[in-house]
Amino acid sequence: MNRILYCLTIEHDWRWTLAAGVLCILGLGAAFRLLVEARALQRTRRREAALLAVVVGGVTAFSTHFLAMQGYDAGGEVRYGLPLTLFSLVLGVAGVALGAVIVLMRDNRLHRGLGAMVGVSGVASMHFLGIAALELPGRVIGWDPVLAGSAVGGGLLLALLTGSVVYGKSPLRFIATCISGALSIVFLHFTAMSAMTVSAAGVTATALGPTFPASTMLGALAVLAVALLAVGGALAWMGCFSRSSALNQIREAIDAMPDGLAFFDADDRLVLWNNRYDEVNPELTSNLQAGMTFREIIQIGLNQGLYAEARGREAEWIAERMESRRGLSAMMEQRISGDRWLRVADRRTAAGGIVTVCTDITDLKNDANALVEARDAAQAANAAKSQFLANMSHEIRTPLNGVIGLAQALGATPLTPQQAEMLELIQSSGRTLQVLLSDILDLARVESGRMELCEEAYDLGRAVRDAAQLYEASAREKGLQFFVEIDPEVDCWIAGDVVRLKQILTNLVSNAVKFTSEGFVSLTAAPGPARDGAPTLRFSVEDTGIGFDSQTRDRLFSRFEQADGAITRKFGGSGLGLAISRQLAEMMGGDLDCESEPGGGSAFILTVPFKPAEAPGSVSAGPAAEDAGKCGTVRVLLADDHPVNRRVVEMILAQADVAMVSVEDGAQALQAVRDADFDLILMDMQMPVMDGLTATREIRLHEAAMGLARTPIVMLTANALPEHVSAAEAAGADRHLPKPFDAAELLTLVVELPRSGARSIAA
Repeated sequence: MNRILYCLTIEHDWRWTLAAGVLCILGLGAAFRLLVEARALQRTRRREAALLAVVVGGVTAFSTHFLAMQGYDAGGEVRYGLPLTLFSLVLGVAGVALGAVIVLMRDNRLHRGLGAMVGVSGVASMHFLGIAALELPGRVIGWDPVLAGSAVGGGLLLALLTGSVVYGKSPLRFIATCISGALSIVFLHFTAMSAMTVSAAGVTATALGPTFPASTMLGALAVLAVALLAVGGALAWMGCFSRSSALNQIREAIDAMPDGLAFFDADDRLVLWNNRYDEVNPELTSNLQAGMTFREIIQIGLNQGLYAEARGREAEWIAERMESRRGLSAMMEQRISGDRWLRVADRRTAAGGIVTVCTDITDLKNDANALVEARDAAQAANAAKSQFLANMSHEIRTPLNGVIGLAQALGATPLTPQQAEMLELIQSSGRTLQVLLSDILDLARVESGRMELCEEAYDLGRAVRDAAQLYEASAREKGLQFFVEIDPEVDCWIAGDVVRLKQILTNLVSNAVKFTSEGFVSLTAAPGPARDGAPTLRFSVEDTGIGFDSQTRDRLFSRFEQADGAITRKFGGSGLGLAISRQLAEMMGGDLDCESEPGGGSAFILTVPFKPAEAPGSVSAGPAAEDAGKCGTVRVLLADDHPVNRRVVEMILAQADVAMVSVEDGAQALQAVRDADFDLILMDMQMPVMDGLTATREIRLHEAAMGLARTPIVMLTANALPEHVSAAEAAGADRHLPKPFDAAELLTLVVELPRSGARSIAA
């Protein structure tokens, strides 16, 4: 240590030492800055910046070494060998270049530390080669190996600490990095110089090449120093220019923003704002000044009456707004005078300032209001559509009930064969109209989402046979073979909606019979393939009918579609049945598909979940219509405003022992119940004076007030939608029989219901 201090203070001129240290710090700073910028540049620009950094770093180390040598007292004349001096420069630049490559490979502590050590290793090689280039006439240079090794080891250690520990991106860490890097080179130089000894020699060595005096080296160093300072100054100017350019670009970007932006400092004073902020706040434009507080800005708006929500409560509104701003709560929507709307969001910066973003959402609000109005209009239209369907259902079912009911009543009278044939045609046409009406109403319910499925236990085998039996006679009449096959494994009780299942099956069987002129029609029920580990049921309806091609298959399940126009004219139909059937299958959790080829028949496959269920307890069957006489006279009250419907019911019930009283509205029905006792009440839903629902509620209140037994009430109505059934049940009705109804069903109901006392609603 004493040797090092002696070398530094006695053998070196402190002024040259200080100049070498300052030059080293400045040069390394320029080189480090270039390396940092090179990492962020594109490939071509990166190579250029890295090359410049290498040259600056190598020249800095070279200049530091030889500038310090200018202050070294060697005890006589000092000359420099040109070849070795130049080679030392090349060696120093090469070492720095290799270190820079390592640093640029990856930005982590390991690579930075390793790159710094490689760079200092090149500087150490340059140092000792530069000493070897010295020409000292009459003197010889010796070395202390311990101090020489310490110089190299200490320099490498300081370089490692500089790259892996000291380096940082903040300005202070950058300055510390420059000083630490310069310290590693300075330590290397002066410790190595303290390891050098100069002694007299008897013989003067011959130079290996041309030499030049110290004055020439000083001039060269001056040129290099000026060049390094020029590079440093250029970098500083470029940094300032780049920052200024970046700030200008940021300002342009802020001004180009579609939203208004204002920046407030930590004291909530306005610092800057963009043009859009002026545009969305035109009332404040002439009053905005840098240094204004946010409180002063909103006070200007209050004075101009901009905030309608603040009128009459200005102080409270200001307190709420400032509290919201301090809490940096979620963005708020603010209404401005003139039906303008702003969305305001506040965000805190790292330094404690606040960035306020204002967006004009007037158009969005107007669009939202338009959407609300459109939604309300659509809901009103949907309600009108539902009301229209309900009215059409009622208006169509009422006369249709007269046609079908009178035809059934007429069928119970003696008829000639020709009259019986004509009557059958009337009944067939009535059933067709009834099916078409049901399809249209089902489609409307599915579209509106009001279709609901029941989940109850039923006998699957019986349901399948009932569905097939409806069209067995039609198939026999056309000379078709008709098969119904039910696998014993599925001939059991299951849970589901038996009405909708039978609707799908009867539709498929009806189509098969309709489109088949010879051959067979079959309906099979069997276990289907498991889906997601759950068992399924597979129903297959096959025929040998006309079939269809693949193009027809793609649109067959669309609404109002059949195979082609000719089929529509020949076979009739609405084209709704298959569309509704597929939608019902999907609502059940299954699917409906088909396979066919022209002239080769068709196969429709229905797959639904298989949910086995326990059979309900046995229930004794009610008496048939023909047994009515054994039960005594049934007293029936009929309330219906339509004379044809009243006459139809009277003619049907004339076949049984029934004493019937007919009234025209709900008020008359209520009065009749108050005046006499009845075993059964048949109530229309839509009547003048008092509707059927109101009359039903009043009758139930009357029974409760008088302590009377509950009289079964059947809604015998053309209002057949699910909401009508629910409304009837809520009013107190026991059953719901939609028009047009079957005469046998009405007779059975009149006989059974008064006896059973059971209360259930059936659509």
